[in-house]
Amino acid sequence: MREIDVRWVVDELGPTKVVFLRPMPRMEAVVVVDNVALGPAIGGVRLTPTVTPAEVVRLARAMTLKNAVAGLPYGGGKAGITLAPSLEGAPLDREMRAFAKAIEQLTDFIPGPDMGTDESCMAVIHDEIGRSVGLPSVLGGIPLDELGATGYGLACCAEALAEAKVIELEGARVVVQGFGAVGAQAALMLQRRGAIVVAVSDSRGATCHEGGLDVAELIAFKRARGHVADFPGGSPRLRDGILEMPCDLLVPAAQPDVFTRDNAPRVRARVVLQGANIPATAEAERIFHERAVLSVPDVIGNAGGVICAAVEYAGGGPTQAFAAIEEKIHRNTAELVDRVMREGCLPRKAATDMALARIRAADAYRRRF
Repeated sequence: MREIDVRWVVDELGPTKVVFLRPMPRMEAVVVVDNVALGPAIGGVRLTPTVTPAEVVRLARAMTLKNAVAGLPYGGGKAGITLAPSLEGAPLDREMRAFAKAIEQLTDFIPGPDMGTDESCMAVIHDEIGRSVGLPSVLGGIPLDELGATGYGLACCAEALAEAKVIELEGARVVVQGFGAVGAQAALMLQRRGAIVVAVSDSRGATCHEGGLDVAELIAFKRARGHVADFPGGSPRLRDGILEMPCDLLVPAAQPDVFTRDNAPRVRARVVLQGANIPATAEAERIFHERAVLSVPDVIGNAGGVICAAVEYAGGGPTQAFAAIEEKIHRNTAELVDRVMREGCLPRKAATDMALARIRAADAYRRRF
């Protein structure tokens, strides 16, 4: 028998539901539906050995704010799954079907891909309950990772920062922490816009080239060989050492809470463009603000994936999705910069205020009992 002792903060937004599940032996899950004022909650299904209920609660709130800021008719939610070590690395068809049946009655939660799950997982869930986003293209979906929707959104965010005179994108030195589906596409698209990607990392290590890495070659090398530190076009570095390199744009695109009060004072970037969900603690974001490092919150910068998912769920295609990503992220980044400069507030507060205005307006139309 295992006792679960979890605490979370309840406020005017939520969470509406926190549901603990055991879909099958040696598999545990938690689903958080944070807020549904704007519509059913869209959120990813995270499958990692370390995911916790507290993390899922925080991620669900980020989705509430992200969907609201993006102007989507959806609320925010998230799911986390842990498997027994004996099940890790095995095909996930049976586990995803069990999870799908367990959430079938949670009709106000629409699952999507996240760390540890992909479009094939969403296809299985859709086959069971007819409800998911991030489907394979053969099923009418828009494959988010294959097309690089989140990375494209990050590049759009950087373009908007350049238009607002925050940075000069041409020749900007870029460091990417987490060279996975999001980080690799962000690096590629930023390079295509004239930036110089000087360092990237994955879970095993990092590679650096002061003159700029060939991102396309690095992507191909990683697919074939597996680890960026072995890339012949760069010099190996310690994985976390690149977080302290001087650069114009630092893109964290991996785990939560990479930046804390311990390492935030050593970051030497002009802009932290949050590609991962909740990559910085509140203390770290305050330190960035005090040091005049603009930290663009995840709910602004990495919204490309959920915007794409929302277009897919409404029956749209890739062209519509990428047009929506560009329009929404450009607009929101410009508003964020304007609020921060005008009010002198933390970027996180500016983004939250943007979201709350829409949520409260929508909530006024909802039944009060």
